[in-house]
Amino acid sequence: MEQTAISASLACDTLKGLSSDPKYLLPRYFYDDTGSRIFQDIMQMPEYYLTECEYEIFSLQKSAIANALMEEQDHFDLVEFGSGDGEKTEVLLKYLSDHSVDFTFIPVDISEQANSELVNKLQARIPSIRIEAKTGDYFKVMKMMDYSTSHCRIIFFLGSNIGNFSEDELNTFLLNLSRLTRKNDKVLIGFDLKKSPSVIMQAYDDPHGYTRNFNMNHLARINRELDADFDLDRFEHHPEYNPMTGEMKSYLVCTTDQTVHIGALEESIRFRKWEPIFMELSRKFDTDTIRDLAETYGFRVVNNYTDSRNYFVDSLWVKE
Repeated sequence: MEQTAISASLACDTLKGLSSDPKYLLPRYFYDDTGSRIFQDIMQMPEYYLTECEYEIFSLQKSAIANALMEEQDHFDLVEFGSGDGEKTEVLLKYLSDHSVDFTFIPVDISEQANSELVNKLQARIPSIRIEAKTGDYFKVMKMMDYSTSHCRIIFFLGSNIGNFSEDELNTFLLNLSRLTRKNDKVLIGFDLKKSPSVIMQAYDDPHGYTRNFNMNHLARINRELDADFDLDRFEHHPEYNPMTGEMKSYLVCTTDQTVHIGALEESIRFRKWEPIFMELSRKFDTDTIRDLAETYGFRVVNNYTDSRNYFVDSLWVKE
């Protein structure tokens, strides 16, 4: 997606979110180049168990996963939405390439820099790989993809990104995923499982301040791209977890009465003292819910690959 299109989308969604009551911002805009770099820091910290768990799954079960993906397939396109730095996926890509599997890797990421770095890294480490990177919001990229291709599709959506969706977004994503796939196509989706609330809170309220910086960068991005004057020192980062619903929510809370001017929108937004901006949902799942989601949208669960602590699952679905 061109930068002008991203900025126009950011402007529209920012005005809508900050004009609402309660206020909100969409997490899809976390991942500009700066946000993507901060998220790399988050993934490396010991409290953020998700990356370690999924890397363990791919490292120790790559043969089983690869064999399940390749079953009855001569050639396929492997599409990954939200590919990021590709660290986990690289484990499987190398295994497939080492076993001379015929496939094309199509990483999709909103950050052009992240895509460029991923392509350069994979071409250096796996010279035989075919890559066709696409830059843009994956909702929009899904709509633009060719549905008539004769190739089998295998789609990855890893890292528990699916937990960031509202109910409406989840419905839209899985509907698009169902339309993008044909009988016997497969999808591999990462789900963060319900677990001790203390473990979850440490991952989203880390002592290093990375998660706070990640959220604050959204305001900084609005300042940079929409000529706003957010004072980041007047906001605090507050996460909360509901063990009944599995919803982990993050907020930025305004610490004083203030007015923020957004030059590109020619708008002024009033904030009350202690008024929150809802920033992100990170929902946790159980296996019954995962099975129900698959069946609702025309898939069947083939296998759930879990880590040794049963914190995380990569669920493999096949289109019925």
